[in-house]
Amino acid sequence: MAGATASCVFCAIATKSTSLLHSDDKVVAFQDINPSAFRHYLVVPVAHIPTVKDLQRKTDDYSLVSHMLEVGKTLLHRDAPQSQQYRFGFHQPPLNSVNHLHLHCLALPYSPRWRSIKYLSFGPLGFIEAEKFLEKIKPLPTGQSKV
Repeated sequence: MAGATASCVFCAIATKSTSLLHSDDKVVAFQDINPSAFRHYLVVPVAHIPTVKDLQRKTDDYSLVSHMLEVGKTLLHRDAPQSQQYRFGFHQPPLNSVNHLHLHCLALPYSPRWRSIKYLSFGPLGFIEAEKFLEKIKPLPTGQSKV
C-alpha cells in the first residue's frame, strides 16, 4: 500500500483486517473498538494521511473527504435507520487519538452520554463536522485566490 506506515494501527487494519464494513481502493470502514454511540464507525483512507491538517484546497483532497462522508452516511443509514441524529466529523490535532486521518460516523444517542464531550468543537481544536471541513477544503474556482 502506497504511503503505509508500519507502526500505524489504521494502516494495518486497512491492509489486513477481515472485519471491514466497507472496502474500496480509496477507503475502508470498520467499527470503533471503543464506541461512543449507538453505532460508531470509522472511515479511513487506505493511503496514510496523518491528520486533517495534511489536507488542502485540492480537488483530490476534497474528493477523498466527500467519499469518506458518503461511505459513512451509507453505512449508518443501512445499519441504524431508526436513529434520529447522526454526526460525522474529525478530531483535530492535538486532540486526535491516532495519527491517521479518520472520519467518526456516529448514530446517536451517545453511550454513555458523557462521551459527547469528545465531540465538541473548540474552534481550531477539537471536533470539526465533516460538512464544515469540506467547506474549508473546497477547491477555489480557477483564477481565484484565497482571501
